[in-house]
Amino acid sequence: MWKLFLWPLHSSIASRLSKKKGLSAEEKRTRMMELFFETKDVFQLRDLEKLAPREKGITAMSVKEVLQSLVDDGMVDCERIGTSNYYWAFPSKALHARKRKLEVLNSQEERAMLAKELSSFRDQREQLKAEVEKYRECDPQVVEEIRQANKVAKEAANRWTDNIFAIKSWAKRKFGFEENKIDKNFGIPEDFDYID
Repeated sequence: MWKLFLWPLHSSIASRLSKKKGLSAEEKRTRMMELFFETKDVFQLRDLEKLAPREKGITAMSVKEVLQSLVDDGMVDCERIGTSNYYWAFPSKALHARKRKLEVLNSQEERAMLAKELSSFRDQREQLKAEVEKYRECDPQVVEEIRQANKVAKEAANRWTDNIFAIKSWAKRKFGFEENKIDKNFGIPEDFDYID
């Protein structure tokens, strides 16, 4: 009784397994390229729709779509002559295309390596700049600039000291003030003098 119940299920599974799975899009593209490379000929679409199913197992209905994808990718050449389109692909062109692609990939790899190296050099430069900045105060040019700035500041301070002594002298003569009272009223320290 169980055998009768399982028989329809078993036969439907068997029939599904017996059907051959169709070709994937990539398999169709590969087989179409093989057809061009093996024949080394120029075809019209109608010729390929007859030849591809017989030689490579590509269904006639999918030939146009596969062919167009190969043309779009530059793997198959297409030229319109009069009212007809002609298609061809030779192994030498595919070889050159692969070489160009390999060159592009190599140059991209090289570019990535150079970009990484450039980044490393930039980091190294920043570290060296920071190191130089630490020792900037020891730079002879910087030291000389500081000396010159100090000299200018010293001259300016001594000029103001001259002015203060001149005013104190004038105030003593004009108003008869005592020097210590002038110093006290104006907050001038007792040891006020020129900078050496």
